[in-house]
Amino acid sequence: MPNVSSERSAWEILTRESEAYGKFILITGFEGVKIEDAHLLFEHIRKKAKGSYVQLFDASLVASWEHLRFAAINALRAFETGLNISNDLAVEALLYASGQHQIKKAVESLGVKQGSSNIAVLVIAKTRTDADETLRIISDLLQGRISDAVLELSKEKIDIVKEFFNISDLELEAASRGESLEKALASLVIEHMALLAARR
Repeated sequence: MPNVSSERSAWEILTRESEAYGKFILITGFEGVKIEDAHLLFEHIRKKAKGSYVQLFDASLVASWEHLRFAAINALRAFETGLNISNDLAVEALLYASGQHQIKKAVESLGVKQGSSNIAVLVIAKTRTDADETLRIISDLLQGRISDAVLELSKEKIDIVKEFFNISDLELEAASRGESLEKALASLVIEHMALLAARR
């Protein structure tokens, strides 16, 4: 698995990128991470990655990279329209991704914790260059292996994600006609997030 400090052509397939509201969104994952103090980790990231917004997620509840992209876009929209709950764009993205209105619950459910080993990373920056540099900083701090596989829905993650987002078997069965369970579940998670946005 290439390290993030390699040439861009070697690792760009392991990141997902998008643009919205004049910002550059970068999403990827890391496996084999050892987090001893999440608060201290965020302090280091904030000091070194100035100008970019960074959110780390426990990848066990991430339903796809689209899940995090949708959360980022909704967070940006919330700030644009003045409907944001948090004063921090990265925290706002965590609220949307977790489907919560309360920051404490969002952090407890989808935030990284001591012992988290598979991490999803969201960077919202002004430019691709800023996003790439921020990802290099994060990579040095996490000391794990960059991997987009942790973003995807595995068979092991399906039940955990269903339970967390309160998605019934019947709802999933109806949504999965003509497509895989994983794709259907990711779509349902995004629908639940859209409902959260509509209730603001």
